[in-house]
Amino acid sequence: LYFVPTVKRKQTSVGDMFRIVYEPIVSNKESARIINELEKNLPVLDGAAAVFPVYSAFVNAVYPENSVNFNGSDFSTDSKLQMRNTISAYKAVVDGDADIILCAKPSQEQLKYAEDKGVELELVPIGCEAFVFLVNGSNPVDNLSIDEIKGIYSGKYTNWSQLGGENIPINPVTRNEGSGSQTALESFMGDTPIKKNPLGFIGSAIGFSFRYYVEDIAEHGNIKMLSLNGVYPDKNNIAEGNYPIVSNFYAVYSKSNTNPNIEPFISWMLSSEGQEIIEKTGYIPLTDNAF
Repeated sequence: LYFVPTVKRKQTSVGDMFRIVYEPIVSNKESARIINELEKNLPVLDGAAAVFPVYSAFVNAVYPENSVNFNGSDFSTDSKLQMRNTISAYKAVVDGDADIILCAKPSQEQLKYAEDKGVELELVPIGCEAFVFLVNGSNPVDNLSIDEIKGIYSGKYTNWSQLGGENIPINPVTRNEGSGSQTALESFMGDTPIKKNPLGFIGSAIGFSFRYYVEDIAEHGNIKMLSLNGVYPDKNNIAEGNYPIVSNFYAVYSKSNTNPNIEPFISWMLSSEGQEIIEKTGYIPLTDNAF
């Protein structure tokens, strides 16, 4: 059970993703060539939930149907398609349980795990996505500057009234260490330290994620994505380089992995067909504006 969206998907959870069936992409000559090359030693694909539609679409385009086994709630151990999410996917590619993972950049802890295991990881950018900040839909603040966001997460700003909002404490939400979005936040903050919120859950929250993962929730739920430096994170602004925080996602593999089909498969991901699949699944093909 794996999917290739040909229209914009509507979902509210990862579980819903597994229950929606899309039309498969029609294979062309390039797909046929890759199918023949991958006939043996099919690489096991894994990765972050946020980019699951992309790597499941790749599998759907070129893998035989019997290579994917889904038991109703999870992928079986012999399935060539997995979805362990970022933290476990990085462990899987280091341990040899996955051949290629699609994720954001690894955290320092994930790099150290690979180093301790004697594994050198190769990261190949294959697409990009906007890193976005989210607030409650009733929050009157619609736009913040990069410096204001950094000020929130460094503890400089603690009340929305400092940023044109109501007199309510700011609750800057963070994620688990090693998650793709938390690593993206750390990259965004650079040398500016992230200060934990001393008030806990008190106040009106601001959070972060990747655009595609929350776009439908923001459209239909009581949250909204903020504009940054006056630019809203829609696909056009991302593709044209107007939105200021765009990051690559990567095909990651171990350089010591001997599966001969890893590099040909990644080359196909970078081909015009592979990039078209990325676009059709709602993401942004490679641009020169990502970090």
